Amino acid sequence: MTTTNNIAASAEAEGQLLRHIDWRGAFWVASGVPALVLFSIGGIAGTTGTLAFLIWTASMIMGFIQSFTYAEIAGLFPNKSGGASVYGATAWLRYSKFIAPLSVWCNWFAWSPVLSLGCSIAAAYILNAFFPIPAFTETSPEVVAYIAAHAGTVPADAITAVTAAATPAIRNWTLFSHTLGPVGFSFNAVFFIGAILMLITFAIQHRGILGTANMQKYIGLLVIIPMLIVGVVPLVTGQINWANYSPLVPLATAYAPDPGHWNIAGWTLVLGGMFIAAWSTYGFETAVCYTSEFKDPGTDTFKAIFYSGLLCMLLYILVPFTFQGVLGLNGMLAGPIVDGSGVAAAMAQMVHGGALITNLLVMLMILALMLAIMTAMAGSSRTLYQGSVDGWLPKYLSHVNSHGAPTRAMWTDLVCNLIVLAIASTDATSFFFILAVSNCGYIIFNFLNLNAGWIHRMDNGHIARPWKAPTFVIALGAIFAYVNAVFMGAGAKVWNPMALWAGLIFAALIIPVFCFRHYVQDGGKFPDHMLDDLGLKASDLQVKKAGMLPYLTLVAGLLVVLLANWYFTM
Repeated sequence: MTTTNNIAASAEAEGQLLRHIDWRGAFWVASGVPALVLFSIGGIAGTTGTLAFLIWTASMIMGFIQSFTYAEIAGLFPNKSGGASVYGATAWLRYSKFIAPLSVWCNWFAWSPVLSLGCSIAAAYILNAFFPIPAFTETSPEVVAYIAAHAGTVPADAITAVTAAATPAIRNWTLFSHTLGPVGFSFNAVFFIGAILMLITFAIQHRGILGTANMQKYIGLLVIIPMLIVGVVPLVTGQINWANYSPLVPLATAYAPDPGHWNIAGWTLVLGGMFIAAWSTYGFETAVCYTSEFKDPGTDTFKAIFYSGLLCMLLYILVPFTFQGVLGLNGMLAGPIVDGSGVAAAMAQMVHGGALITNLLVMLMILALMLAIMTAMAGSSRTLYQGSVDGWLPKYLSHVNSHGAPTRAMWTDLVCNLIVLAIASTDATSFFFILAVSNCGYIIFNFLNLNAGWIHRMDNGHIARPWKAPTFVIALGAIFAYVNAVFMGAGAKVWNPMALWAGLIFAALIIPVFCFRHYVQDGGKFPDHMLDDLGLKASDLQVKKAGMLPYLTLVAGLLVVLLANWYFTM
């Protein structure tokens, strides 16, 4: 205990992250990850049809198995924050200065957009609550009157016209909008409401990890319990229609309820579903972002990721299964489910709730999204912070405030996400483009870090590990790295034809960023403390026990991506 107190006091004196939490704190900070299912539950149903519940289950099982590799390598670095990307980057450092920071960079731009995407959905809920779009039918008095005044108008056109006239002006208002390549951007009501939500998140996290964990514990309970209720009640009350799970074939085309076949086009849609599901189901690895803030990193690291994984396993399998069983394919393909704005109403329907329950669930949905946003800001800002401390990213990011919060990294996250929010607020096409591009970064990060597991075993096998994964799990993780590469190569195009190439280009931006830090700010040398946890010096990096294997791994991974992109078409 005395040693821990001395470490904490030293960290506080040096302006570093503070050892204020145990694994329970990290669990609650990571409790926002299950809410990510709400981002794409409709989108995955729209691309995989009746297979959606199996997609979520398979993806979650893969993510859970992969997490054991991350738990082992995280234990090697009790004094680092930033998560698996930072720990994995060190494994690649012996083999390339440029591959190592790629891991950190890709993890950051995979996690960071959760802020903007979550805020855009939460803003849509707020607009729906205070400025709803009226719903009309053929028998509505307004529609009947419109048809009487405009002879020959068909009911569908009359409903469209009446709805447009009755829609609150704020829903269509925009300060400025424009098209930029494959997407657009708009400074509309969603943007400004989302920006306010981001600032609220920033204010909460400004208090440091202990304040964040305490806040998220209560919000997490308010969110997780209703998700469990919604997942269980339909099973108990017999609302599940088992016919909604068949036939187990892909869709003929995306977002159309017609069944297809197990041909190349069908497999492409399935791989597109696996690709985007990974962005959500693998996300609980963020629980190891706080290693340098754990009171006892030796035991807290494994417990944090293990119990976070169990929570995600439960909710990511249960919630999609129940949604599909109650709503059916047509219900899952409805616009409000696809864009996320109607999920709360669907949840209320599942528990037979009236207006009060619906409004309560809307508020809980907003809290769920805020929980995911806080999880993302906490994790991604610490990735930027540790990347700066270790010499990958610009020096200004290594600043922390008196509460131990990496405020400059948080401000960087905030500014970048305001730009992304303007794109995500435009329409569903822009939303899913951002999601797909960020997931390309996430797949690259996972590929590098799953292989970092066996590289660390070869190069740093002599270093004690607080928790050591079974060797077959490390090997299975390396295999999954290539499976994920197939998901990216084949599946990114399902969401946008330019998503894969945009993701690869954005990943390459780390090269000028790293060169500025390494060669301009540091004179071509890494900080002395970067390798302290491993007990190594810079000269030790010349020893490469893995030989050519890491280079062959990279070449093979790139080939898998390109071949999958060429072979799988819609």
